Amino acid sequence: MAGPPKSLSGQDVGFVCFSHPVSPRPYRACRSFAYLTIKDRIPQILTKAIDTLHRHKNEFFEKHGEKGLEAEKKAISLLSKLRNELQTDKPIIPLVEKFVDTDIWNQYLDYQQSLLNERDGKPRWFHSPWLFVECYMYRRIHEAVIQSPPIDDFDVFKESKDQSFFQSQESIVALCTHLQELLSTIEDLDENQLKNEFLKFLQISLWGNKCDLSLSGGETSAQKNNIINSLEDLKPFVLVNDVEHLWSLLSNCKKIRENTSVVRVDIVLDNSGFELVTDLVLADFFLSSKLATEIHFYGKTIPWFVSDTTIHDFKWLIAQMKRSNHKWMSKCGAEWENYIRTGRWVYQDHMFWTLPHEYSTMAQVAPDLYAELQQANLILFKGDLNYRKLTGDRKWEFTIPFHQALNGFHPAPLCSVRTLKAEVQVGLQPGQGEKLTASEPGWLTSGKYGIFQFDGPL
Repeated sequence: MAGPPKSLSGQDVGFVCFSHPVSPRPYRACRSFAYLTIKDRIPQILTKAIDTLHRHKNEFFEKHGEKGLEAEKKAISLLSKLRNELQTDKPIIPLVEKFVDTDIWNQYLDYQQSLLNERDGKPRWFHSPWLFVECYMYRRIHEAVIQSPPIDDFDVFKESKDQSFFQSQESIVALCTHLQELLSTIEDLDENQLKNEFLKFLQISLWGNKCDLSLSGGETSAQKNNIINSLEDLKPFVLVNDVEHLWSLLSNCKKIRENTSVVRVDIVLDNSGFELVTDLVLADFFLSSKLATEIHFYGKTIPWFVSDTTIHDFKWLIAQMKRSNHKWMSKCGAEWENYIRTGRWVYQDHMFWTLPHEYSTMAQVAPDLYAELQQANLILFKGDLNYRKLTGDRKWEFTIPFHQALNGFHPAPLCSVRTLKAEVQVGLQPGQGEKLTASEPGWLTSGKYGIFQFDGPL
């Protein structure tokens, strides 16, 4: 064993309880949808990453000469080795490249091994918790790149993310047009009209979560239709709809706050590209409607799950918006840049978001991040991976309350805004999940259904 677990600041935190004694077992990679992910989708993602590196060979040579070519070969070799380990169900090996999170990852691997009996041996790709295996795979991709200087800052997923943005231009224009037209009259809206717009922007952010490149194996996942026109038709597919709680919370904050006080909404981001635009439009609405005075965004420190947002993606998208030749896109980009400059929008990243840990361990493993989240009036967790980490990616019964599945994680009132792409779902009505399973066997993983699932004072 690697000794007592440490927090990301290097402090001993004693034994971190990675699971609750009465929680069900986590989903494992040898079963159903998780098995297909490891068997088919992840090798496809690795192959695409290898191909991306190869296609940039000339660029690496132009920038770095022979060192660039050698680095490209090394990164491809390491990724090819990783793909072979996965496909042949080799033991999961410790990380070797020293990085800020390496020790914590290797401690977590030790923990996984401690759960096995002697006959099981070491953790393997198809017999370990699915959440751990997926996160480990993306962390190994990052290790392959950082072991290959001078191309160690190359994002193998950037092309896919950028393409998703450019192929969604028509929908982005429609969103920006709607937002800017609304902002010109927002002061004249009565409370019901404001609430209707609030609900509309939340739904836009929810269905923007359909655009997930990790689900499509890194292939194109753009939004080509005007999502605003589809909102009414999509309402029946919201399985848990706690938006009234969100409205009540924020509208009450707005009414009771003094002019100098802060109402803060935190958004834990998921995908870049079109989904990020829907999140930024929502954040703009929060400020413009005075439902919030400050928005904090949280992204990933390294390329993650193909399309997850990094600081580079965040800055790049806003710059692209500002440079657009469409007046409303350009206006949005300029205003968003100003929000950042004036501190009304704050972007933060933290290594905890790219660890395999479920969020119930955050207060021990990353106490600084937990304390930061406690400053929010409301936290929105976007997407499927956040939901899996909120609930521990466990085989909960469909009717288990969301609060129970959070296993003590409650820094502030929070809401999962997610389209379903994994087999975990809690907080449903009795019989609701079973009825869906009977009529649509793939309902948990298709991205067809969504939730607004709230936990906080009612």
